[in-house]
Amino acid sequence: MNNSVSNTARLIGAGLRALLVLTVICGVIYPLAVTGIAQALFNDKANGSEIKDKNGQVVGSSLIGQTYNLPKQNPDDPEEAAKPDLKWFQPRPSNGLGTNSVNTQYSLILSGATNKAADNPDLIKLVTDAKAAVITDNSTATYTVKPEDVPADAVTSSGSGLDPNISPAYAQIQTHRIAEQNNLDVKQVDKLVADHTTGRTLGFMGEPRVNVLELNTALKALTKS
Repeated sequence: MNNSVSNTARLIGAGLRALLVLTVICGVIYPLAVTGIAQALFNDKANGSEIKDKNGQVVGSSLIGQTYNLPKQNPDDPEEAAKPDLKWFQPRPSNGLGTNSVNTQYSLILSGATNKAADNPDLIKLVTDAKAAVITDNSTATYTVKPEDVPADAVTSSGSGLDPNISPAYAQIQTHRIAEQNNLDVKQVDKLVADHTTGRTLGFMGEPRVNVLELNTALKALTKS
């Protein structure tokens, strides 16, 4: 009897000591070590790849897209479609316009695609409507967007619905509208796009891209200067 109680007490004590040691190692030392290494070697990425404006204020993450819409006339009406604020570069489609994603608001709580087939009538209509909107929104008195100039990413969302980047081609067809809306020279806006265009990773992976948040942050700084 005494041996049984003694053995049980010994096992419980060993278990508690193991729990304490593992808690300290796995719950304190390891997280602190990983966090310290991340902060020391990858500070920007560890903190969420934040983008700051010229005043040092965080305006978002370079990894997550954002919308640039005008305020709704009726904020409480879920059926009212938000209209794009044309003084800013626009990202890939949101609000269901031409989107193949289940995420229509760049909401971090939801990511994924609807996987509609290319011949799905609803998707075809959405893409067609989105293309017409891109042509209308980006054509100015001195510049006309042709249907063949509209790239695919201007009328379809990414699979996740969170892509922060657009193609240089989509950014380029927006430059005349941006210049007109912000009273800038088109060459200034073209340079802005060129300065914020990232090439293929390692020269061969992926496609050239423009981060819309970084581009709009630079545009804001330019128009305020």
